[in-house]
Amino acid sequence: MYTNFFYQLRREGVPVSITEWMTLMEALNEGLAESSLSGFYYLARAVLVKSESHFDQYDLAFQKYFQGIDTPEQLLDQVSKWMENPLPAKMFSEEERNELLNKLGLPNWESLKAALEERLRTQDGAHHGGGNWIGTGGTSPFGHSGFHPGGVRIGGESHGQSAVKVAAERNYREYRNDKTLGVRQFEVALRKLRQFSTRLDGAKDQLDLEDTIDETCKNAGQLKLVWTRPRKNAVKLIVLMDAGGSMAPYAQICSQLFSAVHKSSHFKDLKFYYFHNCFYDLLYLDASCNPRRAVKTVDTLNLLSADYKVIIIGDAAMAPSELTMIDGNIFWDVGNEEPGYTWLQRIAKTFSYNVWLNPIPEKYWERVHGYHTIKLVRSVFPMFELTVEGLEQAIKKLMVRK
Repeated sequence: MYTNFFYQLRREGVPVSITEWMTLMEALNEGLAESSLSGFYYLARAVLVKSESHFDQYDLAFQKYFQGIDTPEQLLDQVSKWMENPLPAKMFSEEERNELLNKLGLPNWESLKAALEERLRTQDGAHHGGGNWIGTGGTSPFGHSGFHPGGVRIGGESHGQSAVKVAAERNYREYRNDKTLGVRQFEVALRKLRQFSTRLDGAKDQLDLEDTIDETCKNAGQLKLVWTRPRKNAVKLIVLMDAGGSMAPYAQICSQLFSAVHKSSHFKDLKFYYFHNCFYDLLYLDASCNPRRAVKTVDTLNLLSADYKVIIIGDAAMAPSELTMIDGNIFWDVGNEEPGYTWLQRIAKTFSYNVWLNPIPEKYWERVHGYHTIKLVRSVFPMFELTVEGLEQAIKKLMVRK
């Protein structure tokens, strides 16, 4: 049952396992979905989805699979009327009909009508909230904008949307971890690039709680405070960003990354350089790639220690000659005596902690124009997609001890 829904979830990228699917089947067998599509929506999501980052993919799969299946507001009315006079006659006894009404959660219309008439006679004003009078909110069986499984809506609009409508709203699209990054998401991800150290100069002005407890215990319970130097991030970072040309469509996301990196004040040292397509003799200090605002690449390699971590952002799509030929640099007024590929290898060898973030979705790396150069770059640098998930994977790679 619902087997195709399982495959639809997998197609949308929700990592559903057979074990989880069988658990859902057991839950359905126990009636935990309460025979409603909305109940199934929430039950299946609770059982099958392990992270809120996949909620949006789940909603997409649910919408596509159950599109066209809805629960009209009039359904309970239609079933109730049918139960009052089912065909063929005498299909149910009075006792069986009442039992089925209870199982379906359908109201007893005669009792409900009598209760409504009584409230109309005794209520003398507006009422909001509560569970008895006609009004708004609350759990009264009469009124609107509240909740009662067997109530009657009086005025207002329906708020009990069907599961398909809820899924179609895609309220969790911002939770996806395969979406393009924003400034805040960059900042959050970059905070994971930490390697704390207390071996720094400075006064011991921070309370060491663990050592304080230990020394107090050794001191027969008499408090003995232990102070230490503050722990600070010892990570030193170099960011190299491709600018111009085929990177133009990604200018906004690169600007966001630039903002996030410069807002991150927790690095021990931060260097930011630009290049165009590939590294050559110069690294530029701004996105204009003006040779008058540049530093020699070899000087940078000689001056900076090998413990810097390097993040490179670029699409790696270029003419093969830019990687493999002398003077392959497309800036005609700035030649290069060594091929770009040699410079890539030199940077990777100097800074062994390095990653390359590509704004082109990974599924297109083997098909886009310039895929040959993407393959060459990937042979030198570990390459990841420029998404939340890709950045997190890249940071894990940077933090691996070598």
